[in-house]
Amino acid sequence: MSFIPGSVLCDQFYREVVRPILDIHYPGLPHTAALTGSGSEVLGFDDETSADHGWGPRVMLFLSPEDRARYAEAIRATLAATLPLEFRGYPTNFSSPDLDDNGTQVLQAIAGGPVNHRVETLTVRGFLADYLGFDVELPLEPADWLTFPEQKLRTLTAAAVYHDGIGLQATLARFAAYPHDVWLYRLAAGWARIGQEEHLMGRAGIVGDEVGSALIGARLVRDVMRLCFLMERTYAPYPKWFGTAFKQLACAERLWPILQAALAAGTWPARGRHLAQAYEVIAAMHNALRLTEPLPEQATPFFGRPFQVMALHGFAGALLRQIRDPAVVRIAGRPPIGGLDQFSDSTDLLSNPYWRPMLKGLYE
Repeated sequence: MSFIPGSVLCDQFYREVVRPILDIHYPGLPHTAALTGSGSEVLGFDDETSADHGWGPRVMLFLSPEDRARYAEAIRATLAATLPLEFRGYPTNFSSPDLDDNGTQVLQAIAGGPVNHRVETLTVRGFLADYLGFDVELPLEPADWLTFPEQKLRTLTAAAVYHDGIGLQATLARFAAYPHDVWLYRLAAGWARIGQEEHLMGRAGIVGDEVGSALIGARLVRDVMRLCFLMERTYAPYPKWFGTAFKQLACAERLWPILQAALAAGTWPARGRHLAQAYEVIAAMHNALRLTEPLPEQATPFFGRPFQVMALHGFAGALLRQIRDPAVVRIAGRPPIGGLDQFSDSTDLLSNPYWRPMLKGLYE
C-alpha cells in the first residue's frame, strides 16, 4: 500500500464517505469540513512514519453553535454505525485516547462496529478558544498577536478546507499575517536577540570553551532562521519541522549551506566566519525590504575584538523607529522581548493556551 498524504486522505474520506452519509441522514445541514490544528499532515510534512499515532482518515466538521448542540451526538452515533471499517487500506477506527500520553490515539483495526472514529463536531468559536485561547468575536490586539504561538498560526493558515458552508476560511484569514507594526516589532526583537549574543560566541571560544561557543552559535543559527521566516512573512512551525520549513524559504538556497557549516564548525573562528556570512545575507534581506534607511551589510569587529558582528549597526532601533500604532509604540518603549516564540521555547507555554492571559500581562 503506497502512502497517501494525510490531507489528501482526509479530503477523499470526507468527499467519498462522510459527506454522502451526512447528505442521507442530515440533508442540507450547513457545515464546514476541514483539517487544521495539530498534526504533521496539516503542515503537509507527514510521511509513512507519521501514521504510527494521531494520523489517519479523519475530518473536523464545523457546525453553527445551535446545530452542534442539536446534532453532535447524533452525528457521532450515525457515523459510528455506518462508516466502513477501513478506507484506502487504513482503519477508520481509532484507539481510545491514551490519558498518559496527552490523549494520543492510534489506528486500530476492528472486525465489526461501532467505529470509534475521529470525525469531530466543533464550532469555529469553540475550536479557536481551545486552540489559541482567543475569542473570535473580539478584536485582535497587539498583545494577542505577540502571545499567539507562531507554530499554531502556521497550522491555521495551512488549514485544508474541503467544504466551507459556515465561513471558516473567512475567520482563519484574520490570522494570515502579523499586522505591519507588530511585524516591525518582532523583526526588531529578532535583531536584538542576535545583537545580545553574536559577540558571546567568540568570547566563549577564545577562553577555550568550545562547547559553550557551539551552544551560543546554535542559538544564533536559530535566531537567524527565525528572522528569515519573519522577513519572508511566513510563520515558523514547531521544532520538528523547523528546518524542513526553512528549506522552503526563498533565502534557503543561499543560507542553508552557510548555516550547516556554522553548526558543523569545530572551532570558534570557523564558526564565526560562517555566522558572519549569514549575518551579511540577512542584512541584505533587511535592506531589500526597504523598511528603514539602508544599513551596512558588512560584518564588523565587536569594539575591536576579533568577533564579527552585524546587529551593532542598529537594525533593531531602526525598525522600532518606524512603528506608528500607539499600542505597539507603547510596547516597543520597553526592551523588545518580541513574541512568545522569541523569548521562550517551552513546549508547555507554546502548546497550552492556559498561559496566554498571564503572558499578555507582559505587554500591558
